[in-house]
Order: sequence, then C-alpha cells, then structure tokens
Amino acid sequence: MAHSRRHLMRILALAGAGVALDTLGPGAAAAAEVAAAGEVAAETDGTLVERLSVCRPSGDPLQELLRRNRDFCQAWQAAERSEDPQGRATLLHETWPLHCQVRPDALADGQRPWASVLCCADSRVAPEWIFACGAGELFEVRSAGNTAFAEGIASLEYAVAELAMPLILVMGHSGCGAVTAAMASAPLTPLLEDLVAPIRATLRPGADLAQAVRTNAAAAAAELPRRSALLGEAVADGRLRIQAAYFDIASGEVSLV
Repeated sequence: MAHSRRHLMRILALAGAGVALDTLGPGAAAAAEVAAAGEVAAETDGTLVERLSVCRPSGDPLQELLRRNRDFCQAWQAAERSEDPQGRATLLHETWPLHCQVRPDALADGQRPWASVLCCADSRVAPEWIFACGAGELFEVRSAGNTAFAEGIASLEYAVAELAMPLILVMGHSGCGAVTAAMASAPLTPLLEDLVAPIRATLRPGADLAQAVRTNAAAAAAELPRRSALLGEAVADGRLRIQAAYFDIASGEVSLV
C-alpha cells in the first residue's frame, strides 16, 4: 500500500512539478560588484534542486517564519503613517523585507518550498506578505476557516511525500468570517453549512471570536495527523512538525497557539 501511494505521488510530482536533477552547465562568473557573488554563482552552477533551495533557511523553519513575520510587522505598521492609499503602498513596498527570490527559470522547472501554510482564503491573509517570502518558498493550502478538509489534507500529503516538507503551519486570523458564521445562527447555503460544520464542532461556550479562531486552528492542526496516516507517520518519525498559529490583522503579528 505504501509503495502504491508513493508511486502515485511520484506520478503527480512528475506531471505537476517537473522536478529534474540533471546538473546544469557552468554559468558565467558573477560580476565583482554583486554583493552576493558566491551565492549567485552557486545558484547558476548547481543542480536544479540547489537552484530551487537558495532561499531555504538553514535553521528551524518555524523560527524563520516568526523572524520574518517580525520584520513584516514593522513594514505593516509603517504603512499607518500615511493617510493616502498610494502613500501607504509606497511605504509598505519600501520597507517590506523580502530578501530572497528563486530564479524564475528554475521555478519554471520545479519547486522546493520549505514550509507549508494551511490558512484562510480571506483576502487579508496572504502568507507571502505575512512571512516576507518570495515565490517558491511556501506551499499554501487555503480555504475559508482553515479547516482540515479532504482536498487540503491530500495537498499537504503531496507536500510532505514529494517535497519533504518539514513544517505545516495551520493559521487562523482575527475577524475570520467563517468562524463568525459558525458562531451565528443565521441560515447558510448547504455548502456553507458543510464548510462551517467542523468549526462548529470546536466551539466552546462563552468563547469570543478570537478564542474560537485559536481553538479552531488548534483543532485543525490536531486533525491533520489523525485523518492522514502519511502525515501521522511523518510526525511520529520526526520528519514533520504541525503547529497552530493566529494572525492579528491590525498589528500584522503571528503568534503560536
């Protein structure tokens, strides 16, 4: 059974990611004035996996996400200094701490993200901004209410089995509409009722919205290894960490749950 599952994942990887391990030819030497000359040369000369990994942190991926989020918070709050929307955009782009980007031609041939984020589909919750990451760094699964839904779990199984994902961050956020709907008694469409059902199952009497969001994120994080043998085995083997978190939109801060 494990063999057939891995075989299926391999087919998906070849069809979707197109990762190859062929060694590329040597590139031209980086110009002397480029500050990161050694890194640029390694990126140009290495295998595709090496080229895709140039932005991968050497330490704990969770701590790296939190470190980058602290930098983002400063940029996010700096945008408050302007009353003009264009001025806010300028301030944000000038201070947003994106510091690394994988080459587009490498990304055209594959991906090697170093963290997964299961988060809400809310337009205010963009993981690349919140964690100051470039294209190819984060593997994202998004759905209203960031629940452990079947298709999302399957996507995370792919990330762990084929991309050797070491971290899944399940992130709720302030003002979540899906959790608000789950807490209310207003009638919903049948599909929305299905969506909020797992959220309602986590609600505790007397909890406010922020508490309910945190509880829902923690429940979804706990549900992932229970519903997926593949994720459960990775956690048990120490190859994967699953962590719940909470994003406060006003401050831009992510805190662990």
